[in-house]
Parts: sequence; C-alpha cells; structure tokens
Amino acid sequence: MKKIESFQFDHDKLLEGVYVSRTDRVKDAVLTTYDLRMKIPNSGNYLSPKSAHTLEHLLATFFRDHKDLKDDVIYFGPMGCQTGMYLILATPLSTKELSHHLIEAMTFVTQFTGDLPGSRKIECGQYQLHDLQAAQADTKAYLDVLNNIDSDRMTYSFIE
Repeated sequence: MKKIESFQFDHDKLLEGVYVSRTDRVKDAVLTTYDLRMKIPNSGNYLSPKSAHTLEHLLATFFRDHKDLKDDVIYFGPMGCQTGMYLILATPLSTKELSHHLIEAMTFVTQFTGDLPGSRKIECGQYQLHDLQAAQADTKAYLDVLNNIDSDRMTYSFIE
C-alpha cells in the first residue's frame, strides 16, 4: 500500500502553526486542505477527546457561517492524532490569509458562552463528550501561536 504524503515527513520537526497540507483537483475545483496544527506531534501534550469534539462543533459552525468562507467550506474536523484540525476549502488562501480568519475563529471560541451548537442528544452521536473550558484553554494557546506566527509555522519547510 502506498503511503499518503502526510505520512512521509518527519512529524518530530512539526511545530504548532497553519500549513497547506495538500491540494487536490476534483473536476473543475481545486480543494485545499489546511493543517491547523494546535499541538506539537509526539510531545505528550494533545487535545483531549472532549476538547477536540467541542472545537469541532464550535469551529465547524463558525466557518460554515462565516461571511467570507461559508460558500467555500468543504470540511472541518479533528485529526485522529489529537494534535489539530483539518479545514478543507474550495477557494485556496495563503496560510497568511487564512491565519487572519483563524485568529477571528479562535477568538470566537475563547469568548463563547451559551449552548454549544449541535450538542443535544438528538443532534450529536456522543453529546456528553464536550468540555468548553478545555477547548477554550487549547484555543488560547493556539491564539498565542497565531498572533506571533512566522513563516516557519506556515510551511512544511523541512520536507525535502
């Protein structure tokens, strides 16, 4: 079985940041997959399942309702390794352009109060697996990265 591209680079060199993971042509569209890396891989510090699930609900709702992005959102969801999220858009943005939207999104999460979107039993397959406080703490840490981001955290520069 052929290894997918993202399994072919050294994750021990990857820092928190925002990266273009891949681009794919699907008929006439070009889909861009963004790696929203919130935690350093293999560091022992990961998103908890409850935090990741809460972030998925809040950020998927945010992006699908965003005035500039809503028509381009194909997918938003967590990475299985619990180090971040994937966002797939139909209109490519540079990581610098996307980082401005991410700051807005993460600020939304840190300030969120009220009922979590889609968290009732009839709306969610594991409705009790949420932790807003953990999600907000993870988001605050990621905001620190985004607010001070440099090119080393916006490109897979270590890939040869």
